[in-house]
Amino acid sequence: MFLALREMRHSKARYSLIMVIMLLVSFLVLFVTGLARGLAYANISAVENMPANYFVVQKDADHTFRRSQLSETELAAARSIAGELNASPLAVQMSTITSDKADIKADITFFAIDMDGMLAPKVAQGSTITNETQGSVLADSKLEDSGVTIGSSIKDQATGLDFKVAGFVKNNSYSHTPVVYINNLDWQAMRQGAGQSSKDAQSVLYNVVALQATSSQASDIMNKLDNVEVITQKQAIASIPGYSAEQNSLLMMIVFLFVIAAFVLAVFFYVITIQKTSQFGILKAMGTKMSYLAWSVVGQVMILSVASLAVSLLLTFGMNMGLPDSMPFQLEGKTILLTCVLFVGMSLLGSLISVARVARVDALEAIGRTGA
Repeated sequence: MFLALREMRHSKARYSLIMVIMLLVSFLVLFVTGLARGLAYANISAVENMPANYFVVQKDADHTFRRSQLSETELAAARSIAGELNASPLAVQMSTITSDKADIKADITFFAIDMDGMLAPKVAQGSTITNETQGSVLADSKLEDSGVTIGSSIKDQATGLDFKVAGFVKNNSYSHTPVVYINNLDWQAMRQGAGQSSKDAQSVLYNVVALQATSSQASDIMNKLDNVEVITQKQAIASIPGYSAEQNSLLMMIVFLFVIAAFVLAVFFYVITIQKTSQFGILKAMGTKMSYLAWSVVGQVMILSVASLAVSLLLTFGMNMGLPDSMPFQLEGKTILLTCVLFVGMSLLGSLISVARVARVDALEAIGRTGA
């Protein structure tokens, strides 16, 4: 490490240039990773934040909530096995709302839930609603960006029903749209307004049943009901429209950034190693161990990668503070740690090419002795 530090002090301009390149690459990796996680969270937060580990869906619905249709029969069967408090119905309806204020129009997703059940959201601002409340809803706080406030009247364009915003909840989005929570009483009214008969509406047709259950209880529900499938929360999230395609595209971009970073660093250090061939030959002739020379090359890469990561993290957090709230960006501790470990790992992997080059240096040839 002494040799690595001394050489870096001696060639400040050269290693400063390498560090700038590593800084830009690591900043791009962190920013794209934060953007990918932010887009994912804006797509799935309402489902991800649910206190449920399983969901009962119709068997031929391909795990998609909106394609599934369940009745009171499936709900009763799920509750008989998982428990009354551990099975809660959920109805999902995407729609467009307008407000009593001029020029306010927004795409939203209605979640019809039991306000006394486990899916009831925590109110961040305003007041909550009950199962007996009529015409009041809880909305995701992102609707505030559209001009909706507590007390605002919003109209569902599909049914023409008016609702009053009683309170706001945080981090509840579904398929990149804010979630508006209604109770089952208003859900029945919405179904009647959509053209369903009063008799059908009274049956309270749900899309899914959220469960807090064990794997054995989930299997028992599937065995008891032939027309349903019990999926995990992870499977439910993967089936949200657009989620998998969006995340796979961003993941491929991130992977390519890691690969590009490894190649760029490998080329830079390989060129520097070639330029120092005679120096390595002299050191070998003096009896310097190969392990010491290898650690010198690896140590330089490690120092530069860690330093560039530290600066890029500061730049990323600084930029995040300046980004508008409408831009989805999220970097959690686990994501930061994993990204940093992968970046350092790819950098060290790229440095192995230089180490292999140093190992092949012949001391006699490097110092100019070509033989008789």
